[in-house]
Amino acid sequence: MKTIIVTGASSGIGRSTAELFLAEGWTVGLLARSAETLKEMAAQHQNAIPMVADVTDPIAVARAFRSFLNEVDRLDVLFNNAGIFAPGGTIDEIALESWFQTVNVNLNGMFLCAREAFRIMRNQTPQGGRIINNGSIAAYVPRPNSVHYTATKHAITGLTRSLSLDGRELGIACGQIDIGNARTPMVQELVKAAEAEGRTPDATMPVEDAARSVLHMASLPPESNVQFMTVMATTMAYIGRG
Repeated sequence: MKTIIVTGASSGIGRSTAELFLAEGWTVGLLARSAETLKEMAAQHQNAIPMVADVTDPIAVARAFRSFLNEVDRLDVLFNNAGIFAPGGTIDEIALESWFQTVNVNLNGMFLCAREAFRIMRNQTPQGGRIINNGSIAAYVPRPNSVHYTATKHAITGLTRSLSLDGRELGIACGQIDIGNARTPMVQELVKAAEAEGRTPDATMPVEDAARSVLHMASLPPESNVQFMTVMATTMAYIGRG
């Protein structure tokens, strides 16, 4: 049975992805801060392993990954997904607290989880595995008033490339999925904000389409890898944005 850890598993893209993998028969480590939500999800699936942790806490992350290995023989895939979108503005309007929080969750959190997964995959037998980082359309083209979010997502592209290079001789593949406007609570808030300001919001797509794309990446044989995938609403303003 294949195994995967999904971070940010309690809501949005993470939850939809975790539920799809559970339905497909994978053993899924559900990593998030919300103990009650994870408990509720795990109660519905025998192949779910709740992992309560804050991705910004190195000790909690290491403990959570160790607890997962106590339940399974190996880690095949990490979906490195947990992230936030703090209140926006121009650079002089964004509170320093928002900048530090965004960097801590979106970049430091992904680094810490990738670090634990890489360590496990390097030392397990047979060696190897796959890390899938959740980037964003913002990894290439920013939304207005999102310098904090955009900077972290550009950094994830560098993380993905470095992990791909460093993992090459160890059988550790790394790819990045850049998801545009899946209908999660975070995107719904952006839609509401646009409507409140009298702007036409970007097109959105079902979050399940993003989950299916992650499943495709995760299900490839070891000799194949999706390095970068962009999946978005067909009419989203991405090409030519700016």
